[in-house]
Amino acid sequence: MTGLEVLAVALGMRHGVDPDHLAAVDGLSRVRPSPFNGVLFAIGHGGLVTLLAFPAASLLKGLDLEAFHLPAFLLLLVAALNLYRLLKPAHAFPPRGLPLLNPLLLGVLFGLGFEMASQLSALALSAELSPLRLGVLFTLGMLLVDGVDGLLASRLQNLARDSERARQASRFLGWAVVAVAFLLAAAELSALDLDAFALPLGLGLFGLLVSLRLYALRPA
Repeated sequence: MTGLEVLAVALGMRHGVDPDHLAAVDGLSRVRPSPFNGVLFAIGHGGLVTLLAFPAASLLKGLDLEAFHLPAFLLLLVAALNLYRLLKPAHAFPPRGLPLLNPLLLGVLFGLGFEMASQLSALALSAELSPLRLGVLFTLGMLLVDGVDGLLASRLQNLARDSERARQASRFLGWAVVAVAFLLAAAELSALDLDAFALPLGLGLFGLLVSLRLYALRPA
């Protein structure tokens, strides 16, 4: 791969560790445990970003969808569902028919921002490469991070069915997801810039998940 293509993968991995991504994937895995949540989320998100990177999508970019604060409302939904799971008995689940519980759709909706698409488009134009190729590589990078995150989160949730230690770890992760989701949603709605803290917060959430997974696997 060329240096530009490696950069596209690196951008995908960096984007995948954003705290809003991890909060969405981890939160969804507590409500709908599946090892493919992160993979489907990354495919939906990366697919839309790739589409928007094409010059033909310039008309769509004229729609200021970010003005509707869609990510903030999605994060509030994730926080509310996880709060429901934490406060209700273990057998109580939110309605599974809720369309937004589909990780592919959730990823698409999180992709309705044009900053990353504009970066990919600029990279493609600078080296006269196909936005499709760079978009696929970007999605691959994001899939590596969000896919692993979704796998770990779903396995932790599945372990919680048979292990008290895993149940404690799962509840701790649930409260962390609620706190991070509410924090990010509040920052978005109040136009508070948390970009400087995004990477440390995302890495911290990912590290917490790994630590809780290892804690759950330790003998009691």
